[in-house]
Amino acid sequence: MEEMAEDMLTILDVEEAVLNGRVIQVEKDDPRGTKYVVVGNALDQRTPVGMVGRFASTGRYLIITVYEVTELEG
Repeated sequence: MEEMAEDMLTILDVEEAVLNGRVIQVEKDDPRGTKYVVVGNALDQRTPVGMVGRFASTGRYLIITVYEVTELEG
């Protein structure tokens, strides 16, 4: 929540980005599990939002961090 606020993003921005974004990177080197980097657009469809997360044992996607993308990733 703090990192979202620092980049002036709302939960609706993150929801839009995760629902309509795409996985741009898969990181398998973490002993806690595979991490996925997802990038999509915020609710305004102009602000690129990135997030890093992993799937929990329950099958839910757990978001670790959220940020406004300032440089092209991928």
